[in-house]
Amino acid sequence: MTTSTAVEGMGEPKDEPERLDAQSADNGLDHGDSDGLAKGTVCARKPFASWLYALLFLVFDIIAVLTLQWGVTQNSTRVELSSPLTGVWDMVAKMWTKQNFVFVLNLLLLGLIYAMLLFLINRFWVVSPLLLSAAAIVALIEHFKVSVRYETVLPSDVKLFGSNTGNIMSFLPSGAFWLIAGVLLYVAVLIGIFVYLNHIDGRHGRLIRPMDRTGLAAAVRLLLLALSVTVFGAFTAQVSTVGSWADGLSKSMGDIPSMWDSVYDAQRNGPLVSFIRQCNPKIMDKPQDYSQESMKALAKRYQSEAKNINTGRTTEMKDNTVVYILSESYSDPNRVPGVEINKDPMPRIRSIKDQTTSGYMLSSGYGGGTANLEYMSLTGLSMANFDSSLTSPYQQLVPGEQWTPTINQLWGQVGNSLAFHPYEPSMYSRAQDYKKFGISHFYTLEEPDVIAHQQKLGSSPYVSDEATYQSAFEKISATSKSQFIQMATMQNHMPYHSWYANNEFKASNKPGSPKLEADEKTSIDTYAKGVELTDRATKQFLDQLDGLSKPVTVVFYGDHLPGIYSTAGADSNNSLDLHLTDYFIWSNKASASRGQRNENSDYTSPNYFAAQTAEHMGAKVSPYLAFLTRMHDAIPAMEPPVVNNIQGWDRIPEGQPNYLDAHGKPMAAKDFDARTNQLMDDYKLIQYDITAGKGYLKDLHFMEVGR
Repeated sequence: MTTSTAVEGMGEPKDEPERLDAQSADNGLDHGDSDGLAKGTVCARKPFASWLYALLFLVFDIIAVLTLQWGVTQNSTRVELSSPLTGVWDMVAKMWTKQNFVFVLNLLLLGLIYAMLLFLINRFWVVSPLLLSAAAIVALIEHFKVSVRYETVLPSDVKLFGSNTGNIMSFLPSGAFWLIAGVLLYVAVLIGIFVYLNHIDGRHGRLIRPMDRTGLAAAVRLLLLALSVTVFGAFTAQVSTVGSWADGLSKSMGDIPSMWDSVYDAQRNGPLVSFIRQCNPKIMDKPQDYSQESMKALAKRYQSEAKNINTGRTTEMKDNTVVYILSESYSDPNRVPGVEINKDPMPRIRSIKDQTTSGYMLSSGYGGGTANLEYMSLTGLSMANFDSSLTSPYQQLVPGEQWTPTINQLWGQVGNSLAFHPYEPSMYSRAQDYKKFGISHFYTLEEPDVIAHQQKLGSSPYVSDEATYQSAFEKISATSKSQFIQMATMQNHMPYHSWYANNEFKASNKPGSPKLEADEKTSIDTYAKGVELTDRATKQFLDQLDGLSKPVTVVFYGDHLPGIYSTAGADSNNSLDLHLTDYFIWSNKASASRGQRNENSDYTSPNYFAAQTAEHMGAKVSPYLAFLTRMHDAIPAMEPPVVNNIQGWDRIPEGQPNYLDAHGKPMAAKDFDARTNQLMDDYKLIQYDITAGKGYLKDLHFMEVGR
């Protein structure tokens, strides 16, 4: 009886052109592998040669890598690309123009994934279309996300596909249908081609064929699978660690980590390398002087600062109701360079800003990143201090933390902290994280705490701001107790598809500015109407709060601009304007701080909101809030490096966090005075202790007022 070789790469099969069913079975092959067997005779199809499998493996690997690269190849603020094809080709061409072999690195990594699937399934004509189809679908998702949010697919996004898969489709931009249809057609054609190839290949895609009944072939497959998994897993675990073998290998092949900008990083180094580098994120570097003794000294320093600040303050924040309103995508469209709106969409909020603490908030996001802005506002920690591989604290950090101090904890843990978000509670792991924060009830569209009002406007799929405000007001007005309220609205979430009938808002390009694209104009028209509806609803909500006898202070802010300004976004000089949103801190008539306007409030970032609120209210502070108060005095706004390398910022090193002074001008870290450097060092010590260290500050009562 003739036996086939176990691994076809070791030589051509020795099978006879024709064999009986009994011989096929004896060799471990099923009847489907002996095509044409009928009535004792066989019209055998010739098996494909091993060299052809190897060649096709390489070809399909290249196609998959280039497909993924297409998904992120779009114009950005850092990389000028004339067309997607030029960008894809540049990744290949720089092997001989710049001796940069990051293309080969992506081939090797995707090849390992390809090999793992092959050794697991052992069907070349099944695994290959799966790989190519998956690459096309991922590239399509990347394309949409980069277009809408200027952000690639991140490891933290994978968690969204479990409980929110049905809602992902609602985030698609205008014109998505044809691309989706094209990809589906591509997948269908692939399946047809590979079904045919499987049919004409006498091996049916089996790379490793059974030799005998001892299980040696299975052992070979298992060994090769384990080897592939080990190499890929070790690389993934180590590549984000500076100085590791994986980091060294990656950089030697041309990888230049640029994680402060996920799109730039993916375009420069390949989306697979960029993605893998973030799978095992580092929270932040350990400060050299971090120790229990240094944290005791730090706590003592800001206890003294708190005592000095509290000398002139008479109230406490927990004796007032404080409402945080994260207004989804809220910003003034009239401030977008080159865009002109025929009517002011926010006259009421503009008037409110003129009468109270207000200004512009530097946002780390554009078109997305809501949860990061929310995280900073609740914790007082800054994304600028984290390692760039940590992209979503709500999903990568908070679930594993032992201690997570947030502003709402000043109100205690028993029913005094409520949250409202008229959407799915699992988005960004909020339901899980809010419990850790000490928020007792989280009102959403799902059980157990269903938000009371769910009205929508026009054909919009999202709950209106008016309905969200009314749901919150009923809980605020139902008790005389002081509360902390966290709100994250949804009304102005993308996409914007002419939701409002008889919309009076019309966008156009300013004289001398590039003409707006048709889809862009439609989106801006719809968005501007949504801003006006928020303007009305917010004024109505504040009027309702004015009628209460208990003191209430509201912190209102837009989390980021919507990702619809493709014309303005094409000019990198507009980058800062596309990262500034509107904010205000307002108090009702029952509050002693009515009409208060803080100094140094023109520019801020969300990590300072708690300290600014205390200052606005004249409320006593904890050592932590005392620190944030001094930090805000020194550096009014800070975010990760989202707007570097534009005109006028030439003194700011690439990769440095963005720091704005009181006038909105950039600050270079090398120019900081001794006091500012001390504050920055202290900030990193505090943030490290809370998120990655031993939590010494918890026992030192650093977050408590009056200690």
